Amino acid sequence: MLRKLWNNLKTAPIDTIAKWQNARFLWLLMAFCSIFLVIIAHSVFQHYVYMAPCEQCVYIRFAFFCMFFAGLIAALNPRNMLLKFIGYILAFWGIIQGISYSLKLNAVHKAVHSDSPFGVQGCSAEPTFPFNLPLDKWFPDWFKPTGDCGYDNPIVPIDANLSSLQQWLVDFYEDGWYLVPSHHFINMAQACLFAFVLCLILLGIMFLCFILKSMTNKTLYKEIL
Repeated sequence: MLRKLWNNLKTAPIDTIAKWQNARFLWLLMAFCSIFLVIIAHSVFQHYVYMAPCEQCVYIRFAFFCMFFAGLIAALNPRNMLLKFIGYILAFWGIIQGISYSLKLNAVHKAVHSDSPFGVQGCSAEPTFPFNLPLDKWFPDWFKPTGDCGYDNPIVPIDANLSSLQQWLVDFYEDGWYLVPSHHFINMAQACLFAFVLCLILLGIMFLCFILKSMTNKTLYKEIL
């Protein structure tokens, strides 16, 4: 089956990708990956490893939640033009917001770890979400920033009783979250930026194939009307 899918992709890439997005799989995959990353950040790094989220961190979570809901909306009926457009618009908006948040967090991270970190701004304990959504009050455990931007090393409570795995993770990330902590290679902001850019490229390819296929079939305007 995989060979057949690959052959279809090679011989007719636009038609194949356009056909894929008429099924629920790709939309549910985007929703699953987005919510999975948020759950990992919240349940593992925030609660298990004691990495407090900063202002830009909770904004990044919000962006991933937008992608999550976009995938769910489109997956309700991927053949419905209205639902698909809503899914695309919300997903692209979330991705663009996520890229902006990641770039700002990376700039703050670079500044606070430089030789002259004084005067660095960009972190607040009172976040302002798009549309003035009070997410930090509705869901404080998920969206209330309790850490400083650029400093994501574990802060373990004095009375915490760590398991052996927790202690290993705390020691592993003692200098902050990095993909390769021993070499300070790719910080959390850069990893999030990579994820958003990758999603932008993949979603952009999907959308382009969708538009080209719709124009070829001359059905886009008919279905909207």
